[in-house]
Amino acid sequence: MGFLPPDLINVHVLMLCTAKNGTFNCVKSPNPNRLQSKIINEMLIDSLLIVLAYLLGSVSGALIVMQLMGLPDPRSQGSGNPGATNMLRSSGKKAALITLCLDVFKGVIAVLVAKFLASGAVALAAVTLAVFLGHLYPIFFQFRGGKGVATAFGALSVLAWPVSLTALATWLLMAFLSRYSSLASLTAALFTPAYMFWFTGVWEYTLMSLIMSGFLIWRHRSNIRSLLTGKENKIGQKA
Repeated sequence: MGFLPPDLINVHVLMLCTAKNGTFNCVKSPNPNRLQSKIINEMLIDSLLIVLAYLLGSVSGALIVMQLMGLPDPRSQGSGNPGATNMLRSSGKKAALITLCLDVFKGVIAVLVAKFLASGAVALAAVTLAVFLGHLYPIFFQFRGGKGVATAFGALSVLAWPVSLTALATWLLMAFLSRYSSLASLTAALFTPAYMFWFTGVWEYTLMSLIMSGFLIWRHRSNIRSLLTGKENKIGQKA
């Protein structure tokens, strides 16, 4: 390190200089105040994105469809789950399809916005988990939500599309072989963390997918009991 020549002194910008062969090479060093301000701004934006993702996830597609189409409350029908599968059993294909699209869409929107504004992988993983948890435990509906499969698929489609496509292929294969939506969802959930690690190698995403899979399995615990006792309804079967 060398001294800064008088003609290069700038009281507003910190400089790091090295002397070599009688000449000075100087580069700007980070301004501590600006760096601190940048970190605070990023933290505020990330926090806001996480909160908004949770609130968006709390908007129930099934209950919106129920209101618009004058259908019975899916929480009082069939399995009691406000999701596309239960809507299919209780209210038909059209209601189920719209519900599915709405639940996928909110996952897509939350992570897509975060991809442009979040500070990095940790924030993106947190937003993905937040929109998923919002669907499971919606603040607008007494924390009684769905099981999160469609919202997780939408969020992962933006975060790491090869993971979501591989998980979808797993779901479709198991659904075709077994005709059980719950078994297909459980199988896809079990394999998703491995898919995430394989395709991305990002530990933040892998940890997030492990947590997500744990919640998915927990939310399907009644289905697991029904599968074990042979009482689980198959796809399209009336509850």
